[in-house]
Amino acid sequence: MKLSTDMKAFEKRLGHRFANPELLVRALTHGSVSSSTRPDNQRLEFLGDRVLGLVMATALLEADQKATEGQLAPRFNALVRKETCADVARQIDIGAVLKLGRSEMLSGGRRKQALLGDAMEAVIAAVYRDAGFEAAQKVILSLWGDRIHTVEADARDAKTSLQEWAQARGQKPPAYVEISRSGPDHAPVFTIAARLQDGSEAQATAGSKRQAEQAAAQALLDRLTS
Repeated sequence: MKLSTDMKAFEKRLGHRFANPELLVRALTHGSVSSSTRPDNQRLEFLGDRVLGLVMATALLEADQKATEGQLAPRFNALVRKETCADVARQIDIGAVLKLGRSEMLSGGRRKQALLGDAMEAVIAAVYRDAGFEAAQKVILSLWGDRIHTVEADARDAKTSLQEWAQARGQKPPAYVEISRSGPDHAPVFTIAARLQDGSEAQATAGSKRQAEQAAAQALLDRLTS
């Protein structure tokens, strides 16, 4: 199987040349365009998530040999979460080579965080299946780069910090209330309010509940600590 010019360019951005190009094609095939003879990337996504997890866990242990499990866990979660995978996917422009059905393309599928994150995990699995663990590890460490060493700030997310702020002052944990949801099902927009027991509140809007909650928590933190 011969890869297109765009796919060959993607191999260079990824940092791996496939001995079996069909693995790469499958990793980039979304369910909206799959068929009985053209499988989608879901099984590879499942495997890639596990390969990424092992690489990140190993890298974190090596980066900080004195860290406790309690310190490592949030760092790990920050490195393997879907948002981070999507950021890395954008870094190498996976969206440009994703194989999508017409409806998914028209709805902006090449920019959707979930699709990009899933495809990134599937590509990791494709590298693993193509050339083994060390090749996958090399690609992951190269693409994630300094994130591994600067993850502490990301690990202390805004929701965690706001909860700690509230508990330190004898308040209950913050409540997150969905104020509104708009847009089509494939691209919803959420407005979330972060509320404290003392009546303090801030709102934020984003394309996922998690992002909106984080943004609302950060907005409230900024207000409380300014």
